[in-house]
Amino acid sequence: MKAVYFEAGGAIDVLQYGDMEAPDKCRSTQVLVRVKAIGINPIDTKIRAAPERFPVSFSVIPGCDGAGIVQAVGNQVKNFKPGDAVYFSQPGFNQRQGTYAEYVMVDASLLALKPHSLSFEQAAAAPLVLITAWEALHDRARITGGQTVLIHAGAGGVGHVAIQLAKLAGARVITTVSNAEKAGFVKRLGADQIIHYPTQDVIAEVLQYTDDKGVDIAFDTVGANVLQSCFSCVKPYGDVVTILQPTKDTDWGEARKRNVRFSFELMLSPVLMELDDAKCHQADILRQCAALFEQGRLTVEIAQTFDLSNAAEAQHYLEQNHPTGKLVMTL
Repeated sequence: MKAVYFEAGGAIDVLQYGDMEAPDKCRSTQVLVRVKAIGINPIDTKIRAAPERFPVSFSVIPGCDGAGIVQAVGNQVKNFKPGDAVYFSQPGFNQRQGTYAEYVMVDASLLALKPHSLSFEQAAAAPLVLITAWEALHDRARITGGQTVLIHAGAGGVGHVAIQLAKLAGARVITTVSNAEKAGFVKRLGADQIIHYPTQDVIAEVLQYTDDKGVDIAFDTVGANVLQSCFSCVKPYGDVVTILQPTKDTDWGEARKRNVRFSFELMLSPVLMELDDAKCHQADILRQCAALFEQGRLTVEIAQTFDLSNAAEAQHYLEQNHPTGKLVMTL
């Protein structure tokens, strides 16, 4: 099969495109998927740059997100059959293979049927950001209707999905963007207040919008100084959720004073730690989101599409730019 792989970590030039042996025998709870499209995520570049930080085995085929057609199923798999169109997010950890390939073996517990209304490209773009945003807002922050939510980098992969999920939950949304084009994009998604962070003081704008009360939930998708600012934007007893590792110089004083509930969101944990119930929960999130896609209440934005053979170019583009929505590869 054609695949993208690397034999050692480093810059994008370590990525190779060529022939590798295809997986051919399903374990009892696995499904063999012929990949039609692949979603590209920042974690892909982090694994390539520093594979020693992750439980991967060389040769490493990167990639978490995929959409494709079921080719074969294990003898204990009851919910899927050959010919089903599916979408999923499965990092290539613990002897698994990533999705930058023509075929991939996937844990059946992580799969969901692809929404009929989405192309394979759209479906492949969605899983990791859907699960991340859903877990952050619903599972970590316990979002409810009538709350006010601050979502940083609202035009990004996670951010643009989080805006929609927050609005569907009945919340008011404040979000940050870097330019007018992205401001127009997040406005179309339903954002109530848009902050142009290069020229506006985010904390001051948030406090003005909330009558100095602060937001109920602050969702950090950027890290470092952005996480630090969240502590001054959230109301006492509010929630701050981050998808990044806080820096060593993070000052927790304001968070402690406000008695903030602080949460991490790492959607990789179920596969990383082999948590079976959590894997099933993530597939259930994809099923619930599939219904929202079918109803036209949820969308995923594709910024640019690449061929699998140009994976190095795609990762370079992701590292050098801040695309609106997601990048996707096709085969």
